[in-house]
Amino acid sequence: MTRPPSVEAGLETLLAQSVRSLAGEGDALRFGVAVSGGPDSMALLDLAARVFPGRVKAATVDHGLRNASADEAAMVAEWCRDQGIAHEVLHPEEPLAGNVQQWARSQRYAALEEWRAKQGIDWIFTAHHADDQLETMLMRLNRGAGVNGLAGIRARQGHILRPLLGVRRAQLLDYAQLRRLPFVNDPSNSDPRFDRAAIRQQLAAVDWIDSQSAVRSAAALAECEEALDWSVSALEAQHVRGEGATWVLNHTDLPRELLRRLLLRMLARVGTEAPRGDALDRAIAAALLGRQASLGTALLKGGSEWIVSLAPPRR
Repeated sequence: MTRPPSVEAGLETLLAQSVRSLAGEGDALRFGVAVSGGPDSMALLDLAARVFPGRVKAATVDHGLRNASADEAAMVAEWCRDQGIAHEVLHPEEPLAGNVQQWARSQRYAALEEWRAKQGIDWIFTAHHADDQLETMLMRLNRGAGVNGLAGIRARQGHILRPLLGVRRAQLLDYAQLRRLPFVNDPSNSDPRFDRAAIRQQLAAVDWIDSQSAVRSAAALAECEEALDWSVSALEAQHVRGEGATWVLNHTDLPRELLRRLLLRMLARVGTEAPRGDALDRAIAAALLGRQASLGTALLKGGSEWIVSLAPPRR
């Protein structure tokens, strides 16, 4: 079925407005686009090149996890060469370790940030969209996430901009097909062994969840997270003091979420990683009763004041 020309114009306008709201005005700003070769990122690259002519470069991170990944990167490079867009293929610096998806994500963003700095690029675009946001929120909801986790994918994070969070996956596919863009489909996107792919398959049969409404909810939660963080910074400045290697909270008559966040900051100051699961809530409950609790390598002592210090070495 032939798509109306407004598909192109509408997405171009949306991209321009989204970038303006996230990065501000600036005709001199230079942008990089992270391009995997899938329809989403190819659509974003084509849109960015049309909306910001002469100010866009592209990079593809080849993780080397699949035999076809080098050919996919070459496909993107060839298209960019034909369009007069500078393109570079990046490779992870660290060997594969631990969870594959977590490793790939951390290496991807590290490589992109190094490339951005070397190229003098102001912002990097990624092609995360409304369906990605909904999938992320459901994954985190299933893990018992709080406000921070349910805020989902941030539209702006460091030098990364995600200007297409209000766009559906189907819209980007329509655009890519209308523009006759080359693209490939990563088989891991439909591999049910991965949580996101499994959720995506289930959502495909659901028509009563509005992903764009989920995007609005995530944005509202992100604003709540920002407000909470601002409040905690003010409370920390007023009520947390350092005494050598020990940190003291002198006001504990606060909502539990604020206590939780203050305690996490105190733990970070003594060099202890954030506890997982319910350990933090159990420690808060003990401290409210005037007891003490171990949190990793730290010790929390409750009472009228809460004291966080490194736990004494075990004998």
